[in-house]
Amino acid sequence: MKIEDNFIDQENFDKLQSFMWGNNSGIYWFYNDRIVSTDATNTDKFQFIHIFYRNEPQSPFMDILIPILEKIDPVSIFRIKANLRTKTSKIEESSFHTDMRGMSEEKLKQWTTSIFYVNTNNGYSKFEDGTKVESVANRLVSFPANLKHSGTSCTDEKRRIVINFNYFSNKES
Repeated sequence: MKIEDNFIDQENFDKLQSFMWGNNSGIYWFYNDRIVSTDATNTDKFQFIHIFYRNEPQSPFMDILIPILEKIDPVSIFRIKANLRTKTSKIEESSFHTDMRGMSEEKLKQWTTSIFYVNTNNGYSKFEDGTKVESVANRLVSFPANLKHSGTSCTDEKRRIVINFNYFSNKES
């Protein structure tokens, strides 16, 4: 697992963050009535999502991600998805999962998942071994795609926004 703070330069980060807020102009969000699609136990939890890429570009806003994509330098992209979870009265964790369902464990080990944190809040990403990565604006955590992880809501901001990148890379995570 690799954690990188101040992942992109401040000017590009400010543009990306402002865009992701979706105030007046910028990204549009879609309601998703589950956090983890395979989790039948948490049917009362929801999030908003924006699919940038799934097998091919799905969003007209891919250009906003260029500073991140240039740094992670993927050979092949499986999916890029933004998640927005709203403030809750207590932190709510999603179920442990991998983002690339349907692939064998051996295949997943060859791919990388990176989570880019758009805003700082008291939410976090948690891994099965108990490791927690705090939500810090402009932070990127990268790990082999077979590592199960979960996301959370936050209690100190109106929303928690992350962008998940699932890709094949020649670089070490």
